[in-house]
Amino acid sequence: MVSNVFKSYLQRLMAVCAGLAFLTSPAIAAPDLAKIGPDLEHPWGMDFISATQMLVTERGGRLLRVDLASGDATIIQNPTEVVARQQGGLLDVMVRGQDIYLCYSKMQDAGIVTAIDKATLEGDRLENRQTIFTSNNPSWQAVHYGCRLDNHAGYLYASLGERGVRENAQNPQIHDGSIIRLHLDGRIPADNPKREGWAAHSFSIGHRNPQGMAIHPDTKALWTHEHGPQGGDEINIIKSGGNYGWPLVSHGEEYGNGGKVSPFETKPGFVDPSWVWVPSIAPSGMAFYPARNGKVMFDELAGGLLVGSLKFRRLYVVSMGDDGLPVSERVLIDKALGRIRDVAVAPDGAIMLLNDANALTNPPGGLYRISQ
Repeated sequence: MVSNVFKSYLQRLMAVCAGLAFLTSPAIAAPDLAKIGPDLEHPWGMDFISATQMLVTERGGRLLRVDLASGDATIIQNPTEVVARQQGGLLDVMVRGQDIYLCYSKMQDAGIVTAIDKATLEGDRLENRQTIFTSNNPSWQAVHYGCRLDNHAGYLYASLGERGVRENAQNPQIHDGSIIRLHLDGRIPADNPKREGWAAHSFSIGHRNPQGMAIHPDTKALWTHEHGPQGGDEINIIKSGGNYGWPLVSHGEEYGNGGKVSPFETKPGFVDPSWVWVPSIAPSGMAFYPARNGKVMFDELAGGLLVGSLKFRRLYVVSMGDDGLPVSERVLIDKALGRIRDVAVAPDGAIMLLNDANALTNPPGGLYRISQ
Protein backbone atom coordinates (compact mmCIF):
# COMPACT_ATOMS: atom_id res chain seq x y z
CA MET A 1 0.00 0.00 0.00
CA VAL A 2 1.31 3.48 -0.88
CA SER A 3 1.65 5.71 2.20
CA ASN A 4 -0.19 9.04 2.31
CA VAL A 5 3.09 10.90 2.55
CA PHE A 6 4.51 9.17 -0.54
CA LYS A 7 1.19 9.65 -2.34
CA SER A 8 1.39 13.37 -1.58
CA TYR A 9 4.91 13.47 -3.04
CA LEU A 10 3.70 11.75 -6.20
CA GLN A 11 0.84 14.23 -6.49
CA ARG A 12 3.21 17.16 -6.29
CA LEU A 13 5.56 15.58 -8.83
CA MET A 14 2.69 14.97 -11.25
CA ALA A 15 1.55 18.57 -10.81
CA VAL A 16 4.99 19.86 -11.76
CA CYS A 17 5.13 17.56 -14.78
CA ALA A 18 1.67 18.66 -15.86
CA GLY A 19 2.72 22.30 -15.63
CA LEU A 20 5.80 21.63 -17.76
CA ALA A 21 3.71 19.75 -20.31
CA PHE A 22 1.50 22.79 -20.71
CA LEU A 23 4.43 24.82 -21.97
CA THR A 24 4.37 22.82 -25.20
CA SER A 25 0.72 21.70 -25.36
CA PRO A 26 -2.28 24.05 -25.08
CA ALA A 27 -5.04 22.92 -22.72
CA ILE A 28 -7.95 24.12 -24.87
CA ALA A 29 -7.94 25.01 -28.53
CA ALA A 30 -8.30 28.66 -29.61
CA PRO A 31 -10.47 29.98 -26.77
CA ASP A 32 -12.13 33.37 -27.11
CA LEU A 33 -11.71 35.62 -24.06
CA ALA A 34 -14.14 38.54 -23.84
CA LYS A 35 -14.88 41.07 -21.13
CA ILE A 36 -18.54 41.54 -20.21
CA GLY A 37 -19.73 44.80 -18.68
CA PRO A 38 -17.83 47.58 -16.91
CA ASP A 39 -14.67 47.62 -14.81
CA LEU A 40 -15.36 46.23 -11.34
CA GLU A 41 -13.74 47.17 -8.05
CA HIS A 42 -12.46 43.99 -6.41
CA PRO A 43 -15.20 41.64 -7.62
CA TRP A 44 -15.41 38.58 -5.37
CA GLY A 45 -18.37 36.28 -6.02
CA MET A 46 -20.97 35.55 -8.71
CA ASP A 47 -23.95 33.36 -9.48
CA PHE A 48 -26.46 33.03 -12.29
CA ILE A 49 -29.95 34.53 -12.02
CA SER A 50 -30.71 32.97 -15.41
CA ALA A 51 -28.80 31.82 -18.47
CA THR A 52 -28.44 35.48 -19.52
CA GLN A 53 -27.97 37.34 -16.23
CA MET A 54 -25.58 37.13 -13.27
CA LEU A 55 -25.27 38.70 -9.86
CA VAL A 56 -21.74 39.86 -9.01
CA THR A 57 -20.43 41.15 -5.67
CA GLU A 58 -17.77 43.77 -5.12
CA ARG A 59 -15.85 43.51 -1.86
CA GLY A 60 -16.56 47.17 -1.10
CA GLY A 61 -20.28 46.43 -0.77
CA ARG A 62 -21.93 46.73 -4.18
CA LEU A 63 -24.13 44.01 -5.65
CA LEU A 64 -24.64 44.20 -9.42
CA ARG A 65 -26.79 42.45 -11.96
CA VAL A 66 -24.94 41.98 -15.26
CA ASP A 67 -26.69 41.24 -18.55
CA LEU A 68 -24.43 38.73 -20.28
CA ALA A 69 -25.61 39.68 -23.78
CA SER A 70 -25.46 43.47 -23.59
CA GLY A 71 -22.96 43.92 -20.76
CA ASP A 72 -25.30 46.34 -19.00
CA ALA A 73 -24.74 46.41 -15.24
CA THR A 74 -27.39 47.48 -12.73
CA ILE A 75 -26.66 48.21 -9.08
CA ILE A 76 -29.02 46.27 -6.80
CA GLN A 77 -30.40 48.49 -4.06
CA ASN A 78 -30.59 47.65 -0.34
CA PRO A 79 -27.45 45.49 -0.07
CA THR A 80 -26.22 44.68 3.42
CA GLU A 81 -23.75 46.91 5.26
CA VAL A 82 -20.29 45.36 5.29
CA VAL A 83 -16.89 45.92 6.89
CA ALA A 84 -14.76 46.43 3.78
CA ARG A 85 -11.42 46.17 5.51
CA GLN A 86 -8.39 44.10 4.40
CA GLN A 87 -9.86 40.76 3.22
CA GLY A 88 -13.36 41.50 4.49
CA GLY A 89 -16.40 42.99 2.81
CA LEU A 90 -19.21 41.71 0.62
CA LEU A 91 -17.89 38.34 -0.48
CA ASP A 92 -19.91 35.49 -1.96
CA VAL A 93 -23.42 35.43 -3.44
CA MET A 94 -25.68 32.44 -4.10
CA VAL A 95 -28.95 32.43 -6.06
CA ARG A 96 -31.66 29.85 -5.46
CA GLY A 97 -34.85 30.75 -7.30
CA GLN A 98 -35.96 34.17 -6.05
CA ASP A 99 -33.85 33.86 -2.91
CA ILE A 100 -30.46 35.55 -2.71
CA TYR A 101 -27.84 34.61 -0.12
CA LEU A 102 -24.91 36.88 0.74
CA CYS A 103 -21.81 36.04 2.80
CA TYR A 104 -20.01 39.06 4.25
CA SER A 105 -18.09 40.58 7.16
CA LYS A 106 -20.29 42.32 9.71
CA MET A 107 -19.46 44.70 12.56
CA GLN A 108 -20.49 43.89 16.11
CA ASP A 109 -19.58 45.55 19.41
CA ALA A 110 -16.99 42.89 20.24
CA GLY A 111 -15.45 42.72 16.75
CA ILE A 112 -16.11 41.59 13.19
CA VAL A 113 -18.00 38.38 12.43
CA THR A 114 -18.89 36.41 9.31
CA ALA A 115 -22.59 36.64 8.49
CA ILE A 116 -25.00 35.18 5.95
CA ASP A 117 -28.13 37.06 4.85
CA LYS A 118 -31.11 35.77 2.93
CA ALA A 119 -33.26 38.10 0.81
CA THR A 120 -35.52 38.10 -2.23
CA LEU A 121 -34.70 39.93 -5.46
CA GLU A 122 -37.60 42.10 -6.52
CA GLY A 123 -36.76 44.17 -9.57
CA ASP A 124 -33.57 46.05 -8.79
CA ARG A 125 -33.90 45.76 -5.02
CA LEU A 126 -33.35 43.23 -2.25
CA GLU A 127 -36.39 42.79 -0.04
CA ASN A 128 -37.29 40.69 3.01
CA ARG A 129 -33.65 40.58 4.06
CA GLN A 130 -32.79 38.68 7.20
CA THR A 131 -29.54 37.49 8.78
CA ILE A 132 -29.75 33.70 9.09
CA PHE A 133 -26.25 33.06 10.45
CA THR A 134 -23.67 34.97 12.48
CA SER A 135 -20.35 33.41 13.51
CA ASN A 136 -19.80 33.12 17.25
CA ASN A 137 -16.25 34.42 17.70
CA PRO A 138 -15.94 38.16 16.93
CA SER A 139 -12.44 39.32 16.03
CA TRP A 140 -10.76 42.56 15.02
CA GLN A 141 -8.51 40.63 12.63
CA ALA A 142 -9.95 41.26 9.15
CA VAL A 143 -8.42 38.26 7.36
CA HIS A 144 -9.20 34.62 6.44
CA TYR A 145 -12.98 34.80 6.17
CA GLY A 146 -13.42 31.93 3.71
CA CYS A 147 -17.04 32.86 2.89
CA ARG A 148 -17.90 30.61 -0.07
CA LEU A 149 -21.50 29.39 -0.41
CA ASP A 150 -23.13 26.42 -2.12
CA ASN A 151 -26.25 24.33 -1.68
CA HIS A 152 -27.61 20.84 -2.31
CA ALA A 153 -30.71 18.90 -1.32
CA GLY A 154 -32.12 21.69 0.81
CA TYR A 155 -28.87 22.38 2.67
CA LEU A 156 -26.78 25.55 2.60
CA TYR A 157 -23.03 25.09 3.01
CA ALA A 158 -20.63 27.91 3.89
CA SER A 159 -16.87 27.99 4.45
CA LEU A 160 -15.41 29.96 7.35
CA GLY A 161 -11.72 30.73 7.67
CA GLU A 162 -9.90 30.78 11.02
CA ARG A 163 -9.54 34.58 10.92
CA GLY A 164 -5.75 34.44 11.05
CA VAL A 165 -5.64 32.62 14.40
CA ARG A 166 -4.63 29.08 13.51
CA GLU A 167 -5.63 27.59 16.86
CA ASN A 168 -9.24 28.55 16.13
CA ALA A 169 -9.47 25.77 13.54
CA GLN A 170 -9.05 23.12 16.26
CA ASN A 171 -11.55 24.69 18.66
CA PRO A 172 -14.81 22.95 17.70
CA GLN A 173 -16.91 25.25 19.89
CA ILE A 174 -16.39 28.21 17.56
CA HIS A 175 -17.31 28.54 13.90
CA ASP A 176 -13.93 29.83 12.70
CA GLY A 177 -12.01 27.31 10.58
CA SER A 178 -15.05 25.20 9.75
CA ILE A 179 -17.55 24.27 7.07
CA ILE A 180 -21.06 24.90 8.36
CA ARG A 181 -24.33 23.39 7.16
CA LEU A 182 -27.75 25.00 7.52
CA HIS A 183 -31.19 24.56 6.11
CA LEU A 184 -31.93 27.21 3.51
CA ASP A 185 -33.97 29.18 6.04
CA GLY A 186 -31.10 29.16 8.54
CA ARG A 187 -32.32 26.34 10.80
CA ILE A 188 -29.72 23.88 12.08
CA PRO A 189 -30.17 20.43 10.48
CA ALA A 190 -31.00 17.63 12.89
CA ASP A 191 -28.47 15.35 11.16
CA ASN A 192 -25.46 17.66 11.60
CA PRO A 193 -22.53 15.75 13.17
CA LYS A 194 -23.31 16.52 16.87
CA ARG A 195 -19.79 15.58 17.93
CA GLU A 196 -19.01 16.35 21.55
CA GLY A 197 -18.10 20.00 22.06
CA TRP A 198 -18.87 21.04 18.47
CA ALA A 199 -20.90 24.10 17.54
CA ALA A 200 -24.27 22.93 16.25
CA HIS A 201 -23.78 24.53 12.82
CA SER A 202 -20.43 22.85 12.14
CA PHE A 203 -20.16 20.11 9.50
CA SER A 204 -16.34 19.83 9.49
CA ILE A 205 -13.43 21.59 11.22
CA GLY A 206 -9.67 22.08 10.83
CA HIS A 207 -9.73 24.47 7.86
CA ARG A 208 -7.46 27.48 7.31
CA ASN A 209 -9.06 29.74 4.68
CA PRO A 210 -11.38 27.91 2.25
CA GLN A 211 -12.21 30.12 -0.75
CA GLY A 212 -13.48 27.48 -3.16
CA MET A 213 -16.57 25.29 -2.88
CA ALA A 214 -18.49 23.11 -5.34
CA ILE A 215 -20.91 20.19 -5.31
CA HIS A 216 -19.69 17.23 -7.38
CA PRO A 217 -22.21 16.78 -10.24
CA ASP A 218 -22.31 12.98 -9.93
CA THR A 219 -21.53 12.01 -6.34
CA LYS A 220 -23.11 15.19 -4.87
CA ALA A 221 -20.24 15.33 -2.38
CA LEU A 222 -19.08 18.74 -1.22
CA TRP A 223 -15.58 19.67 -2.45
CA THR A 224 -13.60 22.65 -1.16
CA HIS A 225 -10.14 24.08 -1.54
CA GLU A 226 -8.27 26.24 0.92
CA HIS A 227 -5.19 28.40 1.21
CA GLY A 228 -2.19 26.92 2.94
CA PRO A 229 0.43 29.32 4.30
CA GLN A 230 3.60 29.12 2.18
CA GLY A 231 2.70 25.99 0.29
CA GLY A 232 0.16 23.40 1.33
CA ASP A 233 -2.95 24.62 -0.52
CA GLU A 234 -5.46 21.76 -0.44
CA ILE A 235 -8.44 20.28 -2.24
CA ASN A 236 -10.68 18.47 0.24
CA ILE A 237 -13.76 16.27 -0.09
CA ILE A 238 -15.82 17.17 2.94
CA LYS A 239 -17.03 14.41 5.25
CA SER A 240 -19.57 14.97 7.99
CA GLY A 241 -17.71 15.32 11.28
CA GLY A 242 -14.27 15.35 9.63
CA ASN A 243 -11.26 17.19 11.03
CA TYR A 244 -9.02 18.43 8.18
CA GLY A 245 -6.03 19.05 10.39
CA TRP A 246 -5.00 22.69 10.25
CA PRO A 247 -2.58 23.50 11.84
CA LEU A 248 -1.72 20.13 13.41
CA VAL A 249 -1.35 18.47 9.99
CA SER A 250 -0.11 20.51 7.03
CA HIS A 251 2.10 20.48 3.92
CA GLY A 252 2.78 24.20 4.39
CA GLU A 253 5.79 26.19 5.50
CA GLU A 254 5.99 29.16 7.83
CA TYR A 255 6.27 32.59 6.27
CA GLY A 256 9.75 34.03 6.53
CA ASN A 257 11.85 31.15 7.82
CA GLY A 258 10.49 28.35 5.63
CA GLY A 259 10.16 25.95 8.55
CA LYS A 260 7.42 23.33 8.47
CA VAL A 261 4.13 24.36 10.06
CA SER A 262 3.74 20.83 11.37
CA PRO A 263 6.00 17.76 11.41
CA PHE A 264 3.00 15.80 10.14
CA GLU A 265 1.60 15.76 6.60
CA THR A 266 -0.77 12.95 7.56
CA LYS A 267 -1.89 11.63 10.93
CA PRO A 268 -4.53 9.22 12.24
CA GLY A 269 -7.78 10.96 13.16
CA PHE A 270 -7.48 13.64 10.47
CA VAL A 271 -8.83 13.63 6.91
CA ASP A 272 -6.09 13.84 4.27
CA PRO A 273 -6.44 16.29 1.37
CA SER A 274 -7.25 14.86 -2.05
CA TRP A 275 -4.77 17.23 -3.72
CA VAL A 276 -1.96 19.47 -2.48
CA TRP A 277 -0.15 22.39 -4.11
CA VAL A 278 3.47 23.00 -3.15
CA PRO A 279 4.31 25.81 -3.69
CA SER A 280 1.04 27.59 -2.99
CA ILE A 281 -1.03 28.88 -5.91
CA ALA A 282 -3.40 30.88 -3.61
CA PRO A 283 -6.59 29.23 -4.95
CA SER A 284 -9.88 31.11 -5.13
CA GLY A 285 -13.11 30.00 -6.77
CA MET A 286 -13.84 26.52 -8.10
CA ALA A 287 -16.38 24.85 -10.35
CA PHE A 288 -16.80 21.42 -11.90
CA TYR A 289 -16.93 21.38 -15.68
CA PRO A 290 -19.83 19.07 -16.55
CA ALA A 291 -19.65 15.90 -18.60
CA ARG A 292 -22.50 16.10 -21.11
CA ASN A 293 -21.73 13.33 -23.58
CA GLY A 294 -19.94 15.55 -26.08
CA LYS A 295 -22.45 18.41 -25.86
CA VAL A 296 -20.31 20.78 -23.84
CA MET A 297 -18.41 23.72 -25.29
CA PHE A 298 -15.01 22.32 -24.25
CA ASP A 299 -15.07 18.53 -24.52
CA GLU A 300 -11.48 18.31 -23.30
CA LEU A 301 -12.50 19.80 -19.93
CA ALA A 302 -15.46 17.48 -19.28
CA GLY A 303 -15.43 16.17 -15.72
CA GLY A 304 -12.55 18.42 -14.66
CA LEU A 305 -12.38 20.84 -11.74
CA LEU A 306 -11.71 24.49 -12.58
CA VAL A 307 -9.65 26.41 -9.98
CA GLY A 308 -8.60 30.05 -10.03
CA SER A 309 -5.18 31.21 -8.79
CA LEU A 310 -4.52 34.58 -7.19
CA LYS A 311 -0.77 34.13 -6.78
CA PHE A 312 0.13 32.82 -10.24
CA ARG A 313 -2.76 34.60 -12.02
CA ARG A 314 -3.91 31.41 -13.72
CA LEU A 315 -6.96 29.28 -14.30
CA TYR A 316 -6.25 25.58 -13.73
CA VAL A 317 -8.19 22.45 -14.62
CA VAL A 318 -7.63 19.48 -12.31
CA SER A 319 -8.33 16.14 -14.03
CA MET A 320 -9.75 13.08 -12.29
CA GLY A 321 -8.63 9.47 -12.35
CA ASP A 322 -10.75 6.35 -12.59
CA ASP A 323 -11.38 6.55 -8.84
CA GLY A 324 -12.82 10.07 -9.18
CA LEU A 325 -9.90 11.70 -7.36
CA PRO A 326 -7.47 14.34 -8.72
CA VAL A 327 -4.50 13.00 -10.68
CA SER A 328 -3.10 15.91 -12.72
CA GLU A 329 -3.56 19.56 -13.58
CA ARG A 330 -3.15 21.88 -16.55
CA VAL A 331 -3.14 25.64 -17.00
CA LEU A 332 -5.97 27.08 -19.12
CA ILE A 333 -5.35 30.81 -18.71
CA ASP A 334 -1.91 32.14 -17.79
CA LYS A 335 -1.52 35.74 -16.59
CA ALA A 336 -3.97 37.12 -19.16
CA LEU A 337 -6.38 38.44 -16.52
CA GLY A 338 -4.33 38.94 -13.38
CA ARG A 339 -5.61 37.52 -10.09
CA ILE A 340 -8.52 35.15 -10.75
CA ARG A 341 -10.96 35.39 -7.87
CA ASP A 342 -13.92 33.25 -8.94
CA VAL A 343 -14.96 30.82 -11.67
CA ALA A 344 -18.33 29.48 -12.84
CA VAL A 345 -19.66 27.46 -15.77
CA ALA A 346 -22.53 28.87 -17.84
CA PRO A 347 -25.42 26.67 -19.01
CA ASP A 348 -23.95 26.63 -22.54
CA GLY A 349 -20.54 25.46 -21.25
CA ALA A 350 -18.75 28.81 -21.41
CA ILE A 351 -16.46 29.62 -18.48
CA MET A 352 -17.10 32.79 -16.48
CA LEU A 353 -14.26 34.42 -14.52
CA LEU A 354 -13.87 37.29 -12.09
CA ASN A 355 -10.44 38.88 -11.84
CA ASP A 356 -9.52 40.76 -8.69
CA ALA A 357 -7.19 43.48 -9.89
CA ASN A 358 -4.62 45.21 -7.71
CA ALA A 359 -1.77 47.62 -8.30
CA LEU A 360 0.40 44.86 -9.75
CA THR A 361 -2.08 43.41 -12.23
CA ASN A 362 -3.62 44.33 -15.53
CA PRO A 363 -6.32 44.51 -16.85
CA PRO A 364 -8.66 46.06 -14.25
CA GLY A 365 -11.16 43.95 -12.35
CA GLY A 366 -14.12 42.64 -14.30
CA LEU A 367 -16.31 39.76 -15.48
CA TYR A 368 -14.93 37.68 -18.36
CA ARG A 369 -16.23 34.88 -20.57
CA ILE A 370 -14.16 32.10 -22.15
CA SER A 371 -15.87 30.47 -25.13
CA GLN A 372 -15.20 29.07 -28.59
